[in-house]
Amino acid sequence: MTTTATAPHVAEDLATAALTVARRFANGATMWCVSPRWPEHGRHLAVEFVHPVIIGKRALPAIHVEATDLLPALRLVVRPGDLVVAVGPADDGPVRNVLQRAEPWGVTTAWLGAGPRPPAGSADHILWVDDVAADLATRSGDVVLLYHLLWELTHVVFEHPGLLQESPTCDADADAYCVTCSDEGNVAEVMHVLTDSSAEVRLAGTPTMVDVTLVDPVRPGDLVLVHAGIAITLVAEA
Repeated sequence: MTTTATAPHVAEDLATAALTVARRFANGATMWCVSPRWPEHGRHLAVEFVHPVIIGKRALPAIHVEATDLLPALRLVVRPGDLVVAVGPADDGPVRNVLQRAEPWGVTTAWLGAGPRPPAGSADHILWVDDVAADLATRSGDVVLLYHLLWELTHVVFEHPGLLQESPTCDADADAYCVTCSDEGNVAEVMHVLTDSSAEVRLAGTPTMVDVTLVDPVRPGDLVLVHAGIAITLVAEA
């Protein structure tokens, strides 16, 4: 009998996610696991990475975060370059709010779950069992198989060191690049409100000063879209 987790699209998603996860670990990342609705899966996921059952496989830093309010708990510990991996259904509001902070915090995210899928782009990697109802996931081996395979494929990547090298990005035109003319916007998280017109935000994991004159009064924890050093709009919470 073929399980849903072995479907072709899931296999491709797993391979891509494992490559990213291995590269982040190789660069010193910690994996922060969150699973408020399915805590047994979150704990199991963390144990898989930190306590390998196969002799010779490396132990990797993975921690399951249990907190009444996940945002402040994670905000204190995550570092740019870390991994935040969520396990839960697509309608898990606290998980969606955490994953929305991926860009401001400078972290890589993955979301594992079952049932109806979350919207595309909710995480860097979405690993999903489509044919298992969300309310049955805590009793389904398919979700367990999903993160077991992620763990195993991550170690397969470690066995091929050449795969751990990130592909270089071309910066030949870096001198000609202008953030203002590029019409580029980045999501940032407000850290401190300094004056009516300025605030300190976390942008790609780095504290940055921005002008907030164009947006409604902001508060710490708010998400804003920043363009050329100016917050141009508030970003709605998930």
